Amino acid sequence: MPSLRPVHHVKFQKFLTYVGCQLVRTKGSHFIYHRVGLNRPVVIPAKGELPVFVILNNLKLLNISKEKYLEIMESI
Repeated sequence: MPSLRPVHHVKFQKFLTYVGCQLVRTKGSHFIYHRVGLNRPVVIPAKGELPVFVILNNLKLLNISKEKYLEIMESI
C-alpha cells in the first residue's frame, strides 16, 4: 500500500469534490469547502503541493481513513 505523500492542491480539490464537498468561496490564497454534516469548513491553501499534515488534518475533519483516501486518489 502506498504511503501518504504531498499532493498538488488541484488534485486534492478533485478529491474533495469526489467526497461531496462544494467550493463555497476563496479567501486570499485559500479555498474553502463545505459539506453537509461538517462542524467547520475544509480549508486548503491555493499554492503548489499540500504537506502531509494538511491532508491528515482534513481527512480527520472529513472522517475518512488514510486507506480510503489512498484508494480514492488512485481512482481519480
